[in-house]
Parts: sequence; structure tokens; C-alpha cells
Amino acid sequence: MNYLEIAGALMVLLGSFVLLIASIGLLRMPDSYNRVQVGTKASTAGIALIMLGIALIVPSWFGKLFTILLFVMLTNPLSSNILMRAAHKSGEALTDESIIDQLEEDRKKNRNDGKI
Repeated sequence: MNYLEIAGALMVLLGSFVLLIASIGLLRMPDSYNRVQVGTKASTAGIALIMLGIALIVPSWFGKLFTILLFVMLTNPLSSNILMRAAHKSGEALTDESIIDQLEEDRKKNRNDGKI
């Protein structure tokens, strides 16, 4: 094994660890908004580390892995944003610990301004 393969294996292991911590975070978060936020950030970071690690192990796959990584980094935050806006619009309750609901404040402000 050369140094690139060792570094790649460590990155894959670190990415797997990030995904494990994210799965534990999903169980600990109080509401769906927090769960999706934890899942999105951690899965994006975990997949990025895994893809970069595999690219170090098999350098000839770099183009394909970079394309997959770019797709994940663009679509993962977008899809979670859409899911949470849909949940908010359908009336999904916030946890009691939530202090600010900025989306609802913006909706009320826009209603008062005559924009909605």
C-alpha cells in the first residue's frame, strides 16, 4: 500500500464515521426540521469524504467520483430545503425549544404588505 491508498482509506473511514454520527443525531433531534438539517449536512460531508477517499485509492475514477460528488453537493441541500418548506406549509409542528420561526414571520410580513 502506498501513501495515497492509506490516506484514501482514512478518508473513507472518516466519512463513514461522519455518517454514523449523523445517524445518531437523527435519533436525538426533537423534530423533523432539525433531523433533516442534521441529515443533510452530515450526509453531504460524509459522502464528500468517502468520494475523495475513493478517488485517492483509485485515481482513474476521479472524474466520475467528482461528478457524483458535485451532483450530491448541489441536490442534497436543495431537496432538503424543498422538503422542509413543504412540511412547514402542511403544518408540521416545531419543537417547543424552537424560539424563532423565520419562515412564518416572512409569510406574515408578506401578507401584510399585500404580496401574498
